Amino acid sequence: MKEPDDQDRDGGRSRSVGKQSSRSDSKQAPEDTTDDLYTDEEESYVDDDFDLEDMGQSTTSFQEFLQMTRLSQEHPAEIKEEAEENVKKKISESFFYNYEELASTPYVTPESTIPLDFLTLQHSFGYDCKKRANLQLLDSSTLLYIAGNQLVLLDFKTKEQMYLQSSSGQGIGAIGVHPDKTYFTVAEKGSFPKIIIYEYPSLRPYRILRDGTEKAYAYVDFNSEGTLLASVGSHPDYTITIWNWMEEQPTLRTKAFSQDVFKVTFNPEDDEQLTTSGSGHIKFWEMAFTFTGLKLQGSLGRFGKTTTSDIEGYTELPDGKVLSGSEWGNLLLWEGSLIKVELCRTGMKSCHQGPINQIMLDEGEVITAGSDGCVRIWDFETIDTADIIDDTGLLEIEPINELQVDKNVNLFSMIKMNEIGNNFWLAQDASGAIWKLDLSFSNITQDPECLFSFHSGAIESLAVSPLTYLMATTALDCSVRIYDFASKTPLVQMKFKQGGTSLTWVPTTVSFSAAEIIIGFQDGVVRILEIYDPKGVTLFAGRKKILDAELHLKHVFKPHTAEVTALAYDRDGEILATGSKDKTVFFFDVEKDYKPIGYFNTPGPVCQLMWSPASHPENTLMTICENGYVLECLSPTINDVDDEEVVSYEIHDMTLRCFHFSSIKSKILRWMEIERRAKQKELKEKEKEARRRRLAEEREASGEEVLLEEEEEEKEEEEEEEPLPEIFIPPTPSPILWGFYSGPGKFWVSLGNYDSGFLYHCQFPPLCPGSNFQKQEDEPFDFRLLEDTEDNPIQIFTFSSNQTMMFCGMRNGAIRVYVLNQDDSSLTSLQDYWHFNVHDNNYGCVKGIVVSFDDQYLLTAGADGNIFVFNISSQFIAEKKAKAKVPSPRFGIESEPIPEDIEDPKAYSIENARRKREYDKLMKEVEEIKAMKREQIKALRNEYWKLLAMNKELPVHMQFQRKDFNIDATIHAEINKKTILKIQEVEKELAWEKQKYELGLKKLQNRFHDPLESDTVVVYAIQSDHQIASYRLVKPSKYSKLKRPSQAERRASKMERFEKEGPVRKESQKDAGGAVSLQEESLIEKGKKFRPRTLSEIMVENQVEKTRKLIQKAERAQLRILQRKKEWDELYKSKPDDDYEDPKDVQAIREAQTFMGDFNLKTASDYKIPEHMRINAAKKEEELGHLDTMAHGKKRYMNKCILSLRDLKLAVIEEIQCLVQELKTIQSSIPTSKHLPIPQIPQIYPEEVPERRFQYDEETLLRFKRKQKKRQDDATDSKQAGSGSAGSGGLGFLKLSSGKEGEITTRDSLSRSSKASALITELPKSSEFEKAEPSDVELEIMKREEVKHLYIQQYLCNRIKELMVTFDAELHLLRHRKLKLDTKMKLSDLHHVTLFQEMLLLKNFEKQENILQERVNSLDKEEQDMQWKINETLKEMEEKKIEITKLQEQEKALYAGFQSALGENNKFANFLMKVLKKKIKRAKKKEVEGDADEDEESEESSEEESSLESDEDASGSEDDVFDDSICPNNCDPNLFELALQLREKRLDIEEALVEEKKIVDNLKKEYDTFSKKVKVVATNLNAAEEALEAYQREKQQRLNELLVVIPLKLHQIEYVVFGEVPTDLSGTLVFSNHSLGRLQERIIQLQEENAKQQKVNRECRERRKMLIREKREMAKTIHKMEETVHDLMISKFGRVIDLEALQTLSVNTTLEELKIKKLRKELSNAKELRMWEEKIAQLRWELMTKTKEHTRKLHQMNDLCIEKKKLDSRLNTLQNQQGNAFQGPRKADTVARQKVTELVQTQAEKILALKEEIALLRKKGGLILPPITSTQEKEMKSMDA
Repeated sequence: MKEPDDQDRDGGRSRSVGKQSSRSDSKQAPEDTTDDLYTDEEESYVDDDFDLEDMGQSTTSFQEFLQMTRLSQEHPAEIKEEAEENVKKKISESFFYNYEELASTPYVTPESTIPLDFLTLQHSFGYDCKKRANLQLLDSSTLLYIAGNQLVLLDFKTKEQMYLQSSSGQGIGAIGVHPDKTYFTVAEKGSFPKIIIYEYPSLRPYRILRDGTEKAYAYVDFNSEGTLLASVGSHPDYTITIWNWMEEQPTLRTKAFSQDVFKVTFNPEDDEQLTTSGSGHIKFWEMAFTFTGLKLQGSLGRFGKTTTSDIEGYTELPDGKVLSGSEWGNLLLWEGSLIKVELCRTGMKSCHQGPINQIMLDEGEVITAGSDGCVRIWDFETIDTADIIDDTGLLEIEPINELQVDKNVNLFSMIKMNEIGNNFWLAQDASGAIWKLDLSFSNITQDPECLFSFHSGAIESLAVSPLTYLMATTALDCSVRIYDFASKTPLVQMKFKQGGTSLTWVPTTVSFSAAEIIIGFQDGVVRILEIYDPKGVTLFAGRKKILDAELHLKHVFKPHTAEVTALAYDRDGEILATGSKDKTVFFFDVEKDYKPIGYFNTPGPVCQLMWSPASHPENTLMTICENGYVLECLSPTINDVDDEEVVSYEIHDMTLRCFHFSSIKSKILRWMEIERRAKQKELKEKEKEARRRRLAEEREASGEEVLLEEEEEEKEEEEEEEPLPEIFIPPTPSPILWGFYSGPGKFWVSLGNYDSGFLYHCQFPPLCPGSNFQKQEDEPFDFRLLEDTEDNPIQIFTFSSNQTMMFCGMRNGAIRVYVLNQDDSSLTSLQDYWHFNVHDNNYGCVKGIVVSFDDQYLLTAGADGNIFVFNISSQFIAEKKAKAKVPSPRFGIESEPIPEDIEDPKAYSIENARRKREYDKLMKEVEEIKAMKREQIKALRNEYWKLLAMNKELPVHMQFQRKDFNIDATIHAEINKKTILKIQEVEKELAWEKQKYELGLKKLQNRFHDPLESDTVVVYAIQSDHQIASYRLVKPSKYSKLKRPSQAERRASKMERFEKEGPVRKESQKDAGGAVSLQEESLIEKGKKFRPRTLSEIMVENQVEKTRKLIQKAERAQLRILQRKKEWDELYKSKPDDDYEDPKDVQAIREAQTFMGDFNLKTASDYKIPEHMRINAAKKEEELGHLDTMAHGKKRYMNKCILSLRDLKLAVIEEIQCLVQELKTIQSSIPTSKHLPIPQIPQIYPEEVPERRFQYDEETLLRFKRKQKKRQDDATDSKQAGSGSAGSGGLGFLKLSSGKEGEITTRDSLSRSSKASALITELPKSSEFEKAEPSDVELEIMKREEVKHLYIQQYLCNRIKELMVTFDAELHLLRHRKLKLDTKMKLSDLHHVTLFQEMLLLKNFEKQENILQERVNSLDKEEQDMQWKINETLKEMEEKKIEITKLQEQEKALYAGFQSALGENNKFANFLMKVLKKKIKRAKKKEVEGDADEDEESEESSEEESSLESDEDASGSEDDVFDDSICPNNCDPNLFELALQLREKRLDIEEALVEEKKIVDNLKKEYDTFSKKVKVVATNLNAAEEALEAYQREKQQRLNELLVVIPLKLHQIEYVVFGEVPTDLSGTLVFSNHSLGRLQERIIQLQEENAKQQKVNRECRERRKMLIREKREMAKTIHKMEETVHDLMISKFGRVIDLEALQTLSVNTTLEELKIKKLRKELSNAKELRMWEEKIAQLRWELMTKTKEHTRKLHQMNDLCIEKKKLDSRLNTLQNQQGNAFQGPRKADTVARQKVTELVQTQAEKILALKEEIALLRKKGGLILPPITSTQEKEMKSMDA
C-alpha cells in the first residue's frame, strides 16, 4: 500500500512546519483555527425560516460578490484594509494540513500489545458501481473512486492503486474534481462530517470544510472557474451549501428539499444559478441580494400533466433552460420552472429504455446515457429550439448517433478523457464494470472496451483455496469470479442465469489439488466448478486466447426450491450438506458423484451449516436457523438403495437435538446493574468510613452538636435507589447471525437486533424423542460482553489456523480482530482487540471474511461490493509468493463432456422430480384403467352393430324397428334439438367474425391486391424443370409521378464571377481609383508686375533670390541623393526573397490545380464539392423517380413478354390437344403393334393463371380443408401432399381433361393442323361381309392406307414435339433475358435503397440548407446592387471631372484672351488684371448653396484658388484703397468694360466650379459609403458562403457514411495481398475504367514531367553556384572600396563624416521664409485681429452663461450627494448585518461618483483655459495656444481611433 505522503513526505512536512506551529498537534487544532475564519454575523448565512419560494427575483447580480471574492484573493492587502471589520483571519494559500493527523486510524484496546499496523491494506478488488458519480478522472491515466472507507486512486494503465483513508472512519459520501484537475474533494459521512479538499498530485490535505450537513453528503460540485463549491447533504437535513472553499467559509446555506437529493450542479455559463434533482423533484436556484442580504432562491419544477418522476440526470443549457431525464426514458426540457416540451423518439418510443442517468453537453451536442446501456447523441439546436406542437406535449426527434455498449449494461455516469484528437469517455456501469467508449462515430471508431469488471451489488460469499493464494467470490449478479490475491490479479469469471448465494472451496480430502469450488444459487441449484490452468490442455483449432485460468462445470444438481444459503463438507469429505431458505438440509454422497442421500426439515430458514471438527468423538452437523433454532444431527448412514425404488428422499428417522434460543440479555443487564450498584455501594461505604474517622478526630474540637449536624447531612445525602431493569423478552426472536463449535454439544453464537452486544455460549439439551421444537426454550449458560456492539453486532467471524486470532466482520463494515490464548474454546481471553472501519458504514455489512491457508492474508467482502485484501502483521511471517499456482488440469478434461446445466428457475428439485415421477407413474396406471374401460365399451358397441346387422337380414315382418332399439326416444329428439340450437348459436356467434373477416379480406385486397399493376405469373417449361416468373409489379411510386420544384439554382460564386470578369474589372477599378483622386493643377501663371518697386521690396527680392539659389543647390544635391537611394531601393526590391517563387511556376501550379484532374476522396476533410455535383432533396427525388420509372418500364415490358409466352403456351396446349385427338383417331386404324406412344398433354399450373386464384367453389373449399387436415396429421408428407393437392386443384378449376371440352379447338390450331387433317381420309366402313377375305387389290389399298396413316402418325408426333421444343426454346431465351434483367433490377434496387437513404438524409438537411442558400442569394444580390451603384457613382464622377476640366480650360482661355487684349507694355495692365481678379459678393441664387464647411473644404482642395487668393491678398496689401467702379485716367474705357464683363464670366465659371466640386465631394462620400457597405456585405457573403460550404461538406460527410453496394467481378478486383483477394475490402477504392485509364496515363505524364523538372533543377543548381561565386567576389570588391573611402575621409577631414549631410547643407530656410512672410502677414493679421475681437466678445457672453449654468448644477449635485448620504445611512441602519462581507460600496456608485468628479475637473480646466485664452487675445500680438483637451476627451478620441 502506498501512502499519499510518500512522494512528498519530507518536503511537505518541512514546508508546513512553520505554518503549523500556530496549531497544536491534536486534531482539534485545525477546527479551532478554521472557526476563526467565519465572519461576525455567521448565522446570517443560514435562514431556513425565510420563505425562498415566494421571494421575488432580485435585480442585483451576484457577479459583484464574485468580483469582490476575486479581488480579495488578488489584493489581500487592500481587502484587509477595507474589510478589516468583517474578516478576522485569512488562510495562507501555501498552507496544508497533515494527512496523518486527519486520517482515521484503527482502534486498539488500551494496554494491549496489538500493533496499529496489524492489518495493512494490500489491494481492493471491488467497486461500488451503484454509487452515484463514483468515477472521476484526475489525469490521463488516474481514476478516482470510493471503496468503503477508502478513496482509491487507480492507474488504469499500470493497474496500480493508492489509497486515502477517510477522516471520520464512517464512510465517504461523495467525491468531486476541480475543473483544473489540481484539486479533488472528499465529502464524508458521520456526525457533522467534513469536506476535505486534497491537492493533486501531492495528495496533501489543502482545505477542510465543516458543518455543512448533519449525517452525510450526497453530492459535491465545483463551479466552472473552480472558485466555489456546492454540496448537498442527505437525510435528515438535505442541506445545500455554497462554499468559498479557499477560505473554508460557507457563503450560502438552505434546505434543498424534504426528500432525497441526488445531485447539485452549477450552471457552467452562470455561477449564480444552480440546479438540484432527486426523488420526485427538480429544483432551480438563483443567488440574489435581498432585503436581508445574499440568499438562495429556489423554484421547484412543476411537472403539470407529466407524471412525477425521479430525476437522475440533467444538464444546464447556455440560455438558462435545463434538460433532464425521466424514469420512463424521455427527455424533459424545462424553461423557468415548467416543462416546455417532452422529447421522445419517432413512433412515440422513449429516448431510452429506462431511466436516463446522465446528460452532458459536449461540443455542441447533447449526450445521454441510460440504464439500457445506450449512449445517444442528440442535436443541440433541435433540443434548444424544441416546442410543443399538439396537446400531447410530446415532440418526436431522432438521435444523430447512438452506441449500444453491450448487453446487460447499465450506464450510471460518464466522464470525458482529455486526449487530444480523440473523443474517449469513461463510463461507470452499474452492472459492475468500467468502460472506455469512443464517441467519435467515424470509420475508425473503436469498439467499447471493458477496462475493469467487478461484482455488481452485494457480494454474497467468499472462499479461499486451502493450498494456494486463490480466492473465489459470488454475488447476485449471476457471476462467479476467481482472483489471485497475491499478485492482485483477477483470473477468470463465469456467468449463470441466477445469482450465487453461497460458496465454499472443496476440501483437499475430496479434491487433493484443491481445484474445485461449490456454489449455491438463488433457484436452489448447486454447481461444482473445477478450476484449472488451460496452458496444460491440448490446444484445438479456433482457440484464440489462453487465459491464466479457466472454469469447467463438473456437477450440477438442484436439491432445493429456494436459495441455497449454506454448504459444508464433513471432516472426512464423504458427505456434502446443503442448507436453504426452504427449511431443508440435503445430504449427498461425494464419492458416488454426489448421489442424493436424503434430507430433513428444519423449523426455520437455514443460515449456516457446520460439521464438528476432528477432535470431537462423533461426526455431527450443526444447523443454525435464522429464527433462533440450532439443530444437531449425526452424519446420515449411506445405504446402497436402487434409485428407482426411492419414493422420497426425506429421512424420517433422523435424530435431531434442538436448541431454541431464549433471550437472556435483560437478565445479563440486570445482573450487571446489580454488580455495578454493589461496587458503587462498597465505594460509598469506604468513603463513609473514612468520613467517620475524620469526624471522630474533629469531634473533640467541635463537640457533639457538630457530629449531629454531620449525621443529619449524611442522612439527607442518602437517596432512594432506582428500580432494577425489568426482564424483557423480545416478541420477535432475534436472528442468529453466526456460530461455531466450542466443544462436543457446545457452541457460541452471535445474535442481532435486541440480543446483540454479546457472544452467547450454548449447549444442546439432552435428546427427548417426540419433543416439540416450537415449545422448547433454552438459555445460554455463559456469555462474553463485546464492546461497542450494541447496535453493531458481529455478522460473521473466522479463526486463524492456530485458533489464536478471531477475525470478526461487523454489520457496519468494520473489521475486529481478537487475540486469544491457545486452545481457548471458552473465549476467556476475549478482551484485547483491534478494530478498524473498512467497508461502508451504512450498507457495507461484511458478508465474508476468511484467512489464507498460511495466515498471511485476510480477505473481506462486503454488501457494498468491495473486496479487500490485507496483510497480517506477524513476527513469523514468511516470504510471500508473488503469484498463486493455478491447479493443473486433469487428464482428459478437454474431452470430458460438460453436464447439462439447469438454467430454468422453475425446474424441479431432486425431491420434487422424484415426487413428480411417482405422480406420473400413478397417472399412467389410471390411464391404463381408463383404456381398459374404453375397450369394454368398444366391444359392447361392436356387439350392438352386429345385432343391427342381424336384424336387417331378417325378413321384413320379423325385423325390429329402429326405434325399438332406442331405450328412450326423447333422448334422440333432445339431441337433435340441441344440435339445431347449437348450429344457430354458432352462426350467431360467427356472424361478427364473418363480417370481421370479410372486412379484413377487403382491407387486405385494398392494401395488397388493388395497388398491384400485375401479379406474379410463373410459366413452366414443358419438357424441363425450367420456369420463368413475371415481376410482381405495383403501380408507379409517387416519386416517378411527383416532380417537386427544387430550389433555385445557386448563383455563380463570387470567385467564379471574378474570374469571368477577369482583368476588365481590375482595369475599371484602377481607372475609377485614379478618377477619385482629383487632379490639382494651377489655373494661370502669375502676371508680371510693372509698377515701380520700393527699396525694401528690392532688398526682399534680392534676399529671396539669394535664398532661392542656395535652396535650389541643396535641393539638387538632395535630389541626386534621393535618386541614388531610389535606384538602390529599386535594386534591392528587385532582389528576390528567400521564399521567392517564379511567377511562371506559380502560374503553372495554378493551371495544374485548375485544369488537372483532382481525385480527392469525398471523405477527405478538405474536399470541396463542385457546383455541378451539389445535390438536394428535390434533385434526389427526381433521380429516384427517374430510376423508378425506368425500372417500372423495363419490368412492365418483361411482364408483357412473359404474358405473351403464357398465351403462347395456352395456344400450344390447345393445338397439342387437337393433335393428340387426331393422333388417337389415326391410331384407331393402325395395328396396335405399330402405335407410337401418345405424348402427354402439358398442364396449366395455378401459378400460370393467378387471376383464377380467387375463383373457387365448394369442392375447392372442401379440398382445401382436407389438405389442411392432412398437413396437420402428417407433417412429414406435407410437401408431397401440397404438391399433389396443388396439381389436383389446378385441374379442378381449369377442367382441361379429355372430353367434350378437350375437343374444342381454335382457328389457329385448326390451321396449324390442316396439313395433318388433309392427309387423314375417312376410314372404310365395315363391310357387310366381314368374314370375306380381302382381295389382292384391297390388300394393296390397305397397305397404302396403313403407310399413309403411319406417316401421319409420325408427322403428328413430330409436330407435337416441335411445338414443345419451340416453346421451351422461347422460354429459355426469355429466361436468359430475364436473368440479365434481374441482375440489373437487383442493382437498381440497391441503388434505389441508397438513393432513398440519401433522400431521407437530404430532407433532414434541406431546411437549413435552404436558409443558408437564401441568405447567400440575398447577400449576393445586395452586393451586386451595391456594385452597380458604385459603378454609377464612378461614371458620374468621371463626367463631373470632365466638366470641371472644361470649366478650368474656359477660365484659362478667359485670362489668355484678356492678356492678348491688353497687349504689351500696357501701364494699366496690373490695374485691369486686379479688376478682373477681384472677388465681389454677388446676390445668391434661388438654389441654396452647400454648407459652410463644405465650401471651405472645396476651397481648400483647389490649389489654383489658393494661389489666386494669395496674389489678390498680396496686391491688396500694396494699395489699401482700391476702387474698381471708376475707370482711371488715360485708361482705355473699352478695356475697363471688357475687364468688368470678363470678371462676371470669371465669377460664373468659379461658381460653376464650386458647384461641380461640391457634387464631386458628395459623390466621393457616396462612393466611400458604398465601398464600406460592399466590404461589409462581401465579408458577410464570404461568411455565408463558407457556412454553406461547411454545411455542404457536413452533408457530404453524412452521405459518405451511407453504405453503398457495388457488385464486382473477380477480374475487376486489382487489390490483392500475396496473390489472393483479401477477405476485407473496406479499405479499397472503386474507380471506373475511364478514370483508372486516365490515372495510369497521368502516371506516365508525371514521370516524364518529373524527369524534365529534374533536368531543369540541375541546371538551376549550377546557375546558383555560379551566382554565389560572383556574389562572393563582389563582396570582396565592395569591402576594398569601403576601406579606400574610409582612408580618404581620414586623410582629408580627419574623421568619418556623412557626405550626404554635407552636400545638403544650406541656409536656414525656415528662418528666411519666416522673415519674408512676416511682412506679408501683417495686413492679414490686422484683419484677423478685428475678427478675433468680435469672437472674444461672443465667447465672453457664452462663458458667463455656461459658468452660471455649471454653478447651478454643482449646487444641485451637492444637494443630491448630501441627500444620498443621508439615505445610505438610513438604509444601513434599517438593514441587518447579513452579508456585510459582501455588500460594501457598490461598484456602480463608485464609478458614477468618479465620472462626476472627472466631469467637474474637466469643466474647471476648460474654464481656466478659456480665461487664459481671453487674456492672451486682449494683448496685441499675443500667442494663441490650441485649446486644452481633457483626459476624458482624449480617451474618447483614442477610442474612436
